[in-house]
Formats: sequence, C-alpha cells, structure tokens
Amino acid sequence: MVLSYGGFKPGTGGGLCQLSNLIYWMTLHTPLTVTERHRHSYDVFPDSDRTQPFGSGATCVYNYIDLQIKNNTGHPYQLCVRLTDEYLVWEWRTLSEPEYKYEVYEKEHRITHETWGGYVRHNVIGRRVCQRKTGELAEDEYITENHAVMMYQPFLKEGSDSN
Repeated sequence: MVLSYGGFKPGTGGGLCQLSNLIYWMTLHTPLTVTERHRHSYDVFPDSDRTQPFGSGATCVYNYIDLQIKNNTGHPYQLCVRLTDEYLVWEWRTLSEPEYKYEVYEKEHRITHETWGGYVRHNVIGRRVCQRKTGELAEDEYITENHAVMMYQPFLKEGSDSN
C-alpha cells in the first residue's frame, strides 16, 4: 500500500515509510544527525493506540525523497534491523556508552478547521538531551515542525464510529 494524493493505492515501495519512521524515531534517540527528513503530508491514523508523538515519523518516496543520517560523533554506529515471526527488532549499536540520553516530545499541538472544509494538524517536535549518569538537562532542542491534512474526523472519542 502506498499513500498517494490523499488516498491509497498499491505500488512499489509500499511499507517503506514504516521502516523510515522507525529509523527516524531511533535516530532521534542518538547523537546522530538527521540531514534529510520529509514529513508526511497526511495524518492517516487517530491517536488511539499511538505510542509516539504525532509527526515524529519520516516519509520516503521510492526514487524521490529520502531519510538521510550523518554520523558527526567520531564514534562508529551500526544500524541493526531484523524481522521475527511477529516483530521488527532494531537497535543502533556503538562501541562506547553514550554520554547522553534523549527524550522526544511534542508541543504546540493544535488542529485547525480549514476554509476548504477539512482539518489540518500542527505541532512542534522537541528533544531533551540529558546527561546519562546524572540526568541533568544539557540541551532542549527544536527538532521539526509538522503540518498534515487529517484523513479522519477529528475530536472523536475513543471507540467512536466515524459514520
């Protein structure tokens, strides 16, 4: 399945966004630098069962837009991803214990009702960088701003039917 112009269709690269979302989320919890990231134009899924902030993913379009990561740390990093019968298992590996830990969070979340009748969701993603040993805040970083057309009716209570 591929998202295309506000709808779904079969196509080459279907599922790549699931992998790029995962790699982006993992990378935000490391000192690695994201040099190219594209946000999704559409918010496809409501928040029930969401485990990460809206807009904390990265889209890829086969042969067109990419997720790119650079290692400026001076330490080698290895991305390991494998499939089990049930799960996608992943980790970033490095030779030394990282100096910092990272907390990714959402702020300035809002939904706007647009003049054309639809809804657009907005937020800012930030990241707290804390000393691993002491927990002391070293930096509070701006990561990105997101704007996405909602493909579902907003303001539904959990378990509500959209019809």
